[in-house]
Amino acid sequence: MSTKLDTLQAALQAVLGDKILELKRELGELTLRVRPEHYLDVAHTLRDHAELKFEQLIDLCGLDYSDYGNGASTVAEGPRFAVASHLLSVSKNWRLRLKVFAADDDLPQVASVNPVWNSANWFEREAFDMYGIIFEGHEDLRRILTDYGFIGHPMRKDFPVSGHVEMRYDAEQKRVIYQPVTIEPREITPRVIREDNYGGL
Repeated sequence: MSTKLDTLQAALQAVLGDKILELKRELGELTLRVRPEHYLDVAHTLRDHAELKFEQLIDLCGLDYSDYGNGASTVAEGPRFAVASHLLSVSKNWRLRLKVFAADDDLPQVASVNPVWNSANWFEREAFDMYGIIFEGHEDLRRILTDYGFIGHPMRKDFPVSGHVEMRYDAEQKRVIYQPVTIEPREITPRVIREDNYGGL
């Protein structure tokens, strides 16, 4: 396994050169981090270059590094939103994690890799819906998991756990209505149950 990772690491360094922002090797995996302006070019190179041949995108997800590790990590000091893609080369039999951080926290935006790997379509829509990350060049970027009128992005760390609105069926109006959340915050204290004959004693 180590020689395969050595070969892949050497190939990535030779092919991508100064487009590599960081190439980290941890737990038997390689993570390649690039700048947002190089993200689409690097994706094309990873797919098309004969030494790399990453034909498949297995997964793509959004990440929110706000307050990461309670400020103990250097990642928490940098940009907040990132996109991680997991790539597979069937012909070379190796895997890679490709990571890019959005340059602007207020309007997180990266290029869409859907033209490179069409399996990114719904994954990018999910990252847009859950984290609010905009994928430039995506042809159908709309919500995929939340309701049509949903406000906010529920996987962001600053999104309230109870949400902003709730929906319920109103028997008088004979339709589903939206209303502000009526959940009252409460502190849950565990009960201690003691049994006299616990354990047969």
